[in-house]
Amino acid sequence: MNRLKRWGKELMVLLLLVVAVSVAMDWLRSPQAPANWPDTPRQTLAGKVVSLSEMSQEKPLLIYFWATWCGVCKFTTPSVNQLVQEGENVLTVALKSGDSAQVGTWLRKKGYQLPVINDPQGELSAQWQINVTPTVVILYQGKMVQHSSGWTSYWGMKLRLWLASF
Repeated sequence: MNRLKRWGKELMVLLLLVVAVSVAMDWLRSPQAPANWPDTPRQTLAGKVVSLSEMSQEKPLLIYFWATWCGVCKFTTPSVNQLVQEGENVLTVALKSGDSAQVGTWLRKKGYQLPVINDPQGELSAQWQINVTPTVVILYQGKMVQHSSGWTSYWGMKLRLWLASF
């Protein structure tokens, strides 16, 4: 029994350490909203002109920065696609993944139906100081309220969207 109790304590310490390191890494890699972002309309691959400020006014907006070449994105993008299919307020940014035709072809091959702003040179991502893919940013009422870098689960994104509305 003492051995089991000791292992339980060690497991709790390990979990707390992992959480602390994860929070610290997110803080160090935190993106910064550019000064002019609310006023700059962007065009999606589908040709729709969107405003991040307007999209985030009524409910939280999840912005997903990703790349076709990103290994971790292979695990996160299906969850983002599921959120889009469920009607969540999502916009994605394809970082340095080729021209619009190449990104569109990649999306069709994967069967994803994502609203995508293509960022072929990485200029938009640089304005946001995105250093890691994938990165998830949550905007609500024109303000960045949450962010996370690296792998994020479907439920993690759902929880972030729900918490952002408070």
